[in-house]
Amino acid sequence: MRRLILRTPVRDIRHHGSVRWHRLAGTVGLPRSWSVGISMWREEQQTVNRSIRERAIDCLRPVSKGLSVADVRIGVGFTSVRLDNGSIGLAWTAGSVSESCTRENRAGTLAGSTSLDLLEMLESSNPLSRSVGLATANALVASLPRPRATTGDVLDIVRIKAADRVAMVGYFGPLIPATRMTGCKLDILELKTSTPGTLSPEDGRPLLAACSVAIITGTTIVTGTLDELLAGLVEPRAVVILGPSSIMCPPVFDGTPVTHIAGAWVKDAAAVERIVSEGGGTMILKKHMDFETICL
Repeated sequence: MRRLILRTPVRDIRHHGSVRWHRLAGTVGLPRSWSVGISMWREEQQTVNRSIRERAIDCLRPVSKGLSVADVRIGVGFTSVRLDNGSIGLAWTAGSVSESCTRENRAGTLAGSTSLDLLEMLESSNPLSRSVGLATANALVASLPRPRATTGDVLDIVRIKAADRVAMVGYFGPLIPATRMTGCKLDILELKTSTPGTLSPEDGRPLLAACSVAIITGTTIVTGTLDELLAGLVEPRAVVILGPSSIMCPPVFDGTPVTHIAGAWVKDAAAVERIVSEGGGTMILKKHMDFETICL
């Protein structure tokens, strides 16, 4: 396992203003007030093979203490959760397994719940509930000091070249032309196999295993396929988790092949909530967000 060095704030991360930093081996982006809990969590990882969703819940449980949910929006494209400290998180809205007109059985009671209660929805059997859980996780991450990151184009950061074999999991339309312009071999794996030029995840397994760069949509956290995708990689030089659903918390991916988290921070909560409620997606939301890439 990689040894990671962290600068963490001494006082509680939910308070704003200047902070004094100290260095702590073994954790990244975590406040001292709950670093002990994270250390215990990491010890557990050595004996138990836990999913990314389980890691996220365990990692963010300490920061959820004392925080409640102020607002929940489940839009057609995205789900948003705002905490009572003002932090807001997004996640892709998954379909529901419900056969009735009620898609979320807890509708009408989500706002006002504890943040831990909604965070644990990441492990729900209902995909729509997992979207709420992921949005809550991202709202909790937004309560933390931002990790060191860069705002450059992710293709430039990863330095994709003609010699690379790139496996893209999820159809990132705006990214595809620029990726192909590098001269690399690009294979696109997509659940909606009706999309031209794509392969199903099942058919794309050999290509995933052979890739030198993997670009994986953060929505795989909701679908529960991320762990299997990461396990299917052999020797990639770079693995990027991409999109607004991505959990911008390095410890969640500690010990995995992930090398970059390319996600977003909400900078205008009111605008984002309005767009989510009206069915907007990334192309409309992006002007109200800061996109950054964390290099692990």
